[in-house]
Amino acid sequence: MGTYDFTTRPNRLSQFTYKWQETESNPDLLQMWVADMDFLPHPDIQAAILSYAKEHVFGYNYFPDSLYQSVIDWEKAEHGYEISKEDIVFIEGVVPSISIAIQAFTEKGDAVLINSPVYYPFARTIKLNERKLIENSLQIVDGRFEIDFAQLEKELVENDVKLYVLCSPHNPGGRVWSQEDLYKIGQICQKHGVILVSDEIHQDLALYGNKHHSFNTVDDSFKEFTIILGSATKTFNIAGTKNSFAIIQNEKLRKAFQRQQLANNQHEVPTIGMVATEAAFKHGKAWLEEFKSLVEENIDLVVAELESKTKIKVMKPEGTYLVWLDFSAYGIAQPDLDAKLRKEAKVVLNDGAHFGKEGKYFARLNVATPKATVEEALNRIISVFGD
Repeated sequence: MGTYDFTTRPNRLSQFTYKWQETESNPDLLQMWVADMDFLPHPDIQAAILSYAKEHVFGYNYFPDSLYQSVIDWEKAEHGYEISKEDIVFIEGVVPSISIAIQAFTEKGDAVLINSPVYYPFARTIKLNERKLIENSLQIVDGRFEIDFAQLEKELVENDVKLYVLCSPHNPGGRVWSQEDLYKIGQICQKHGVILVSDEIHQDLALYGNKHHSFNTVDDSFKEFTIILGSATKTFNIAGTKNSFAIIQNEKLRKAFQRQQLANNQHEVPTIGMVATEAAFKHGKAWLEEFKSLVEENIDLVVAELESKTKIKVMKPEGTYLVWLDFSAYGIAQPDLDAKLRKEAKVVLNDGAHFGKEGKYFARLNVATPKATVEEALNRIISVFGD
């Protein structure tokens, strides 16, 4: 029995919860999609927020040294990444940071590259900022995503790509990129003068002994052209508190990022986000280890059940709590696949096609929920797709 409660699923209905909103009007639907967790909050984070509510006036804030230090200490202890206060830029979210980077380092019409399939706000953000979207297709090799580096370099050069947005660890495939992979990416970017934005929001969720390598730790020279994006929000389920950070060690890039941030009036972060982040990084380590053990158990259950009882292929993630499911054996493409899951299985997963054209036969399953909920979801899916 662990220290923390990972068996209770809180009632999130009527709490303005995006993930469970549809269930409020359709109680039969089981929500297994949006990448947040169905667990009680970390007690120390909850206590820090309650203390803030009791003791503070809700006015404008500044960033305290203790917040910076919590990030510095976490990055060093967990990822061997040594940074200074000056390297850190706080902002309300990772996706807004991607927008700022696109605006700061490219012009309208410039090419921006992503690896596809990938978290769908990447493509949306590039398009809405009127940049040219370049989708470098990931390859499935031995049940996991791989980068075709020759094709990657070809697409960077042919399209005169200015900015590359990398998802590391990868969402939705759960790939924890190796040092060798990251080094190859860095060398290609260096060679062709491409700025890299590395979304590392899932950095703390490497599983099964896999190790996340923050991009700038792979080679010291990479810090000259890279913006690292991180946050406590995905790790500790505090996305609603709105705080993340960019680590930008090149002073010229950092100043350009901050100038655009100010132009957008995105230089402020809610105090509640600062409080939650600091508490998470100071007190969350033991909770995180228990959580990851549960996630591994849930993933193992998904693999065992679906691969033995259905034709669904499971891409077993090396990190994250998200599982990429391949329904191609059934010949049902999106959006019909999503409709079948909703109407017949009564399970809501993420539509794989939203992540890119490569996802039309896929769906993404979120296992950051009590084991009993995962079992219920699997039973429903198997009842419809079982052999």
